[in-house]
Amino acid sequence: MKPLRFAIDTSHQVIARSQASGDRKGVQVSIDDLVHLARVADRAGIDSFWASEDPDGWDAIAMLSVLARETDRIRIGTGVLNPYFRHPSLIAASIATLDALSDGRAFLGLGRGQTEWYRHALGMEVGSPLAALEESFGLLRQWWRQPWRAEASADASQFKITGWERAIGPIQEHVPIYLAAVGPKALSLAARHADGVVFNDLASVSYMEDAIRDVRRQAADVGRDPDVLSFFARAAVMITDDPEAVWERRKDTVSLIHALPGMDVLLVSPGFDIEAIMSEVRRVMRTEEVLDRGGNFLDIRRTGDFAAAREQIPTDLMRELVVAGTVDEVRARLRAFREIGVTDVFLATPPKGEPVEGLVEIVEALAGV
Repeated sequence: MKPLRFAIDTSHQVIARSQASGDRKGVQVSIDDLVHLARVADRAGIDSFWASEDPDGWDAIAMLSVLARETDRIRIGTGVLNPYFRHPSLIAASIATLDALSDGRAFLGLGRGQTEWYRHALGMEVGSPLAALEESFGLLRQWWRQPWRAEASADASQFKITGWERAIGPIQEHVPIYLAAVGPKALSLAARHADGVVFNDLASVSYMEDAIRDVRRQAADVGRDPDVLSFFARAAVMITDDPEAVWERRKDTVSLIHALPGMDVLLVSPGFDIEAIMSEVRRVMRTEEVLDRGGNFLDIRRTGDFAAAREQIPTDLMRELVVAGTVDEVRARLRAFREIGVTDVFLATPPKGEPVEGLVEIVEALAGV
C-alpha cells in the first residue's frame, strides 16, 4: 500500500480574504500570498495544487497559469470546472494551454456545478448535468488524443458538435481528469471515465469507504484497472493543540457547502441523524430560498445565520469529520483514510498570521503515512 500523497487548495480562503478587504489592493495581496504558498508547496513536496472556480469568483485557469511559471514540480489543476460555466471546447483549450505552460503538469478537476446558479441567475439552458459531464469526457478525450489536429463530434443531448477541430493539445499523452462526485450516478460515471474521484470538504470515512469500494468495483466491471484510480479526501488536515477551535470553525463549512442540495450525504456517520441536522441548518441558513432566486455563495453568506447553524451541528460530529490534532492523532486518522483506499489528502492552509513555510515541517511530520 503506497503512502498518501498530499494536496492543497487555498482558493476559497484567499477569495474570502479578498472580499473582506473590500478593495483591489486586498485582492492583489491575496494573489501574492497564493503565489508564495504555491512556491512553498512546490518545495515541500506536496503533490498537487488545486484552484477552485465559482461563477462569482476569479478565473482559475488564469491563476494557475501564473503558478505554472512560478513552480517546478507540483501538479496544478482545477477544483473544479464545470461544462456550463466553461463549454467543453474552452475546457479543452484552457487545460491544454495550462499543460504547455507547466511543462506537462496539468490536470482537470471536473464537476457538475450548482445548476440553480446557471438556470436562475445567469440565464443558461441547463439540461441533465450527468449527461453534460459524460459528453464532456467523450469530447475532451477526442480533442486530446494524438495527433493534436484532432476534431470531435457529438450528436448528443447536451452538446451537438460536428467535426470541430482543435489545433493544439496537451503535452501529456493522457491528462488526468478527476470527477467531483457525490451521488451513486456520478460515482458510476467516475468509475467508467475518470482517473479518480474528488470528495468534497469533510466527507466522512463511512461515506468515502462505501464510495471507493463501489467505484473500484464498477471500474473493474467495465474492464478498467481499479488500482490506478485516485481518491482525494478534502480533509483540510491540520496539526494543532486546540482541535476544538478547528471543529467549531469548520461548522461554517458544513453550513455553507453541505447545506446545498445532495451534499449532506457526504457527512453520513454512525450515530448521527444527518438528514435532520442538515434540515435545520438549511432552515436557518435559508439555503433553499437563496438558491431559488439564483443566489450564489456571497448571497448565502449575507442571508444565512451562521451562529444559529453552528448550534444545530453537534461538536461530536465535527470530531468525526475534521482531521485535526497532534501529529500522532493526525497520523492515526490518515492511516484510516489510507486503509479505505484514499490516495491523496488535502492539507489545510496555515492559519492567517502563521508562516506558510510551516508546510515543510507538516509534510515531513506526516511523511510515510
